[in-house]
Amino acid sequence: MNELKKRKLRFILLEHDAVLPERDMIWFGSEVETARFRNEGKAIAVSIENIIEAVDKAVRLLRGITQVNRLYFGIDPGPRPGIAWLADGAVLGVAQLEHIEHVSGHISAIASTLDFKHMVVRIGDGAPLIRDRIINDCLTHSIELEQVNESKTSRGLLRHNHVVSAIRIALLSGKRVIEFRTVQPTEGDLREIQRQSRKLSNGRNTISTELAYDVATGKCSLEQATNENYSSS
Repeated sequence: MNELKKRKLRFILLEHDAVLPERDMIWFGSEVETARFRNEGKAIAVSIENIIEAVDKAVRLLRGITQVNRLYFGIDPGPRPGIAWLADGAVLGVAQLEHIEHVSGHISAIASTLDFKHMVVRIGDGAPLIRDRIINDCLTHSIELEQVNESKTSRGLLRHNHVVSAIRIALLSGKRVIEFRTVQPTEGDLREIQRQSRKLSNGRNTISTELAYDVATGKCSLEQATNENYSSS
């Protein structure tokens, strides 16, 4: 229900043996339920593991999208990156991820559930340190992507509206990224990570510059670095 609410999709709850109010209604159920009543309405099997994919399928059915020529992904880089996925320009879904390491896996998981001819992944050019780490992770997982001029995506937006920026990024052509990036944090990057460590520990701890460097280059997470028992060795 939370995913449906996040996407502002109207829904009703039915008892497991209730009759569908409309013959062509889209409904969710377990694999057993959808197999048993597969001829009633438009059944979508859902479990804890595939909630986003199941709701994506419902959105496609609602919009009459049966075939996808181009599947677009837009990534707005940041500590909690925004990501959007579109089918031939129609928004299927958006999300704000908790960790930058989750981006490539999120893209692969969504793409694996869709039938499409071409996939285009685009990332904004802001937050260079995080952007380059995401680029490297995507390239490591054989995900080709383009870098987009992010200044064109943030006009008229509230600050930190990452998911809307991600939609705009997905729709803009960019320059294809071919090579891995060298991740070299600046002193400002390290100070910002140290500031985040103070915030995460409620002011009790500020990690060292060495640990901040490990966080910046992806050797460890900020949560790991703020753990007093963590060692960078």
